[in-house]
Amino acid sequence: MKRTAVAASAAVLLLPLSACGGDAEAGDGSTVTVTVGYQSKTINTVTAGTLLRSLGYFEKQLNSLGDGRTYKVVWQDYATGAPITAQMTAGKVDIGSMGDFPLLINAARGRQLDRPTRLVSVTGYNLRGGLNTIVTAPDSELTSLEELKGRKVSTSVGSAADGTLVRALRRAGIDPNDGVEKLNQQPAVGASALAAGSADALSQFVAWPGLLAYQGKAKALYDGAQLNLPTFHGVTAREDFAEDRPAVLDAFLKAQARATDYLNDRPVDAAEKVAEATGLPAEVVYLYNGAQGISTFDPAVKPQLVAALKKDVSILKAAKLTGDVDVDAFVDDQYVKKALGASYGKRLASAPPAAASEAWPKGAKETKSFTSPTRLLRYVAAHSDGIRAAYVPDATTGTLWFADKAVWVADGDKLLPFVAPATAQAYVDRHDGARVISYADALERVA
Repeated sequence: MKRTAVAASAAVLLLPLSACGGDAEAGDGSTVTVTVGYQSKTINTVTAGTLLRSLGYFEKQLNSLGDGRTYKVVWQDYATGAPITAQMTAGKVDIGSMGDFPLLINAARGRQLDRPTRLVSVTGYNLRGGLNTIVTAPDSELTSLEELKGRKVSTSVGSAADGTLVRALRRAGIDPNDGVEKLNQQPAVGASALAAGSADALSQFVAWPGLLAYQGKAKALYDGAQLNLPTFHGVTAREDFAEDRPAVLDAFLKAQARATDYLNDRPVDAAEKVAEATGLPAEVVYLYNGAQGISTFDPAVKPQLVAALKKDVSILKAAKLTGDVDVDAFVDDQYVKKALGASYGKRLASAPPAAASEAWPKGAKETKSFTSPTRLLRYVAAHSDGIRAAYVPDATTGTLWFADKAVWVADGDKLLPFVAPATAQAYVDRHDGARVISYADALERVA
């Protein structure tokens, strides 16, 4: 499909430019059509996609330009970043959002086809890599990454989740090419393969691991934050569009910043809006996009993320998906700096919130935060019929997870949650007397 898309986009280069970003006479003024490619269910892009669209901020910002033009925004929804890149290099999408590995492919394809693109802002990020998770079936006997050797693993080649899989396998001493049978599948297909038993594990990006765990269709095997390498999603724009329509791109980035502030100020309401637009459970959206969520939202292009992007190039080169990518030429933060003005420095210096446990009571518009998992458990035990969802940060990585899906360890009076069994066992091995217990046991201990 990728080869077909690239071939099609190359053919389009021979045709006149599409109406995207162009003017069409409309009475005394003109109409400008702006096409935005986004991934509605890749929910750490929502400030440049699903939530932004729901709030209507981009359209409002364009209408306030007062330049005599009429603006029409066309939103095109895709499952992954690859088709967005194909449409951008064909001149049919002006602005798109996607993950770090697809962003590099976006940069490479744009340069290859003489339709260069630029990374202009960031949507959601996790400085340790917790946005990607490897999961197995609920009844799987696999408990560690090392046990994947010789097994079938579904992932989307060229995605950030594939990058996590490759790096994790290497650290486990497994050749990512020959040590496992990799199945290159779209996330939904991979989820079906896991359920059918035709895949032993699934490595995917937000929100698939959390969704499958919430539905009881998977359990975590490997927390991507164990890599301790940043992963993020960002906004890319065609270079010619940015140069021809700087006011439009400026409007988009200002609108994205407003959507970011909305999400950070009203996380429960934002989760509900995204859930309504995507059909995803709000509890899953909140796992990633909540106040203590796995993803932190900020449009600033942080140096840590650019540095991580440079490290990602070697993974794509080894997979023969790209050649060298000039990351410094691809990253262009001038537009977001201009759009955010004096607030940009503060955003650039901001850090993710400290990890905390949260409970979402039924019917509530706000969650309750707790300073320790034990205090959360006490609240849950006392309100067993009134909890919509409960979340706890992994004791090692800080990755938020559903409390009832976490692996719990009792260490004296301490109750510690972990996303994956291997990290829980590693803690037990280092602490005499510590042992893995069930969630039910954990609740009984605090009742």
